[in-house]
Amino acid sequence: MKKWSIVLSLCLLISVIAAGCGGGSGTSGNNEDSEKVSITIWHNWTGQDAKAVAMRGIIEQFRADHPNIEVIDEGLPSDGLRTRLRTVAAADEMPDLFVMWPDAMTKEFVKGDLLQPINEELDQNPEWKDKFIPNALDGYTVDGNIYSVPMNLAPSSFIYYNEALFKEHGVKVPTTWTELESAIQTFNEKDVIPIALGNKANWVVQSTLFSTLADRITGTEWFLSAIEQSGAKFTDPEFVEALNVLKKLGDSGAFQDGFNSIDETQMMQLYFQGKAAMVINGGWALANLVNNAPEEVLNNTHITILPPIEGGKGQENVTAGVVGTGLGVSKKLTGERKEAAMELFYELAGPDGQKATLESSTLVSYDVELDRSKAHPLFVELYELMQDVKITPVYDSKFGSAATEVVNNSLQELLMNGNPEEVARKIQDAQAAAVGK
Repeated sequence: MKKWSIVLSLCLLISVIAAGCGGGSGTSGNNEDSEKVSITIWHNWTGQDAKAVAMRGIIEQFRADHPNIEVIDEGLPSDGLRTRLRTVAAADEMPDLFVMWPDAMTKEFVKGDLLQPINEELDQNPEWKDKFIPNALDGYTVDGNIYSVPMNLAPSSFIYYNEALFKEHGVKVPTTWTELESAIQTFNEKDVIPIALGNKANWVVQSTLFSTLADRITGTEWFLSAIEQSGAKFTDPEFVEALNVLKKLGDSGAFQDGFNSIDETQMMQLYFQGKAAMVINGGWALANLVNNAPEEVLNNTHITILPPIEGGKGQENVTAGVVGTGLGVSKKLTGERKEAAMELFYELAGPDGQKATLESSTLVSYDVELDRSKAHPLFVELYELMQDVKITPVYDSKFGSAATEVVNNSLQELLMNGNPEEVARKIQDAQAAAVGK
């Protein structure tokens, strides 16, 4: 009996000590012996551009600050991520957090009952919610519920141009479409690629060039009417004309041979190597330029927007784009795992994350002041350009996923000597089917 009495006394002593160490709160805090909460996040921060490096850095710091939260992250290039998300969406197997796009993708995922809103989190942090730029949350709002916030601003169709090559060959930086055509002709004569293009991932031409080009000709109101099939159709003369202008651009030798067989990374390499005078890409490309372009190219790079097209119905000082990608929150997340996921969400998309994004030479949809003394001069140039440039819809933000694929594939076909009228018919049929008309 004496032996058991000693054992019992020891057990009681250990229990008292353990209770004292716990502070009586009943919570584990950051005790590394407690069971870890595991969350998953899929993202497209895979490259060595400053934005990707910054976001991966935030995840690593979150791991260090939260030893009881296991963050399992998986990075995929943007086109691969889109495809993968739609595959797991069909099987209702979404990761806990995932980078997603506003408008069409968000609406599809809400319709599929795959997302949960973040209204409560935003309302609890008004100093965060109220600092987004006007209309920034619209693309993530469905039936009054907000499902994400933008983590950047993604205007497209900027012409990044090598001023040294323009000066060397006596070419004027184009401010009209005629001047752009003249520049293309001169660079071809000088054996310089006029515009580097990598359209292997079929979204590139649609997102970085055609959405703005078409808006120059049709105007935004026509496009939105055609999307809704409420009067305008993609077989209308103005849209066929937009397709003809793109085809003429390709036929004129604007792009290097084999542009449908190289990707966006290889496209940028042609520009980095000084083989191309221009590259047309989104604002997101600047972080890659600043981090990876050789000094002699970077120091001679400047930015302008796609020039207006004579006779077009669209506004001149606009470019296509969206407010930027956000993080989707899986409908299945609850309890401690949801709390952990929302902590990471806030680190990446909250005020500190927005500041880190801006400091990575990436535009944001958030009211945070740029420190021009610390920013790269090229980013300051883009930032100031955007103070006067308005954003119109990029096509894949308004078309559904099935119709977007038709648009992207059809534009590839058009640049390989396709027929504009046939391409217009395919796009019209796809959108009519999508809206049930």
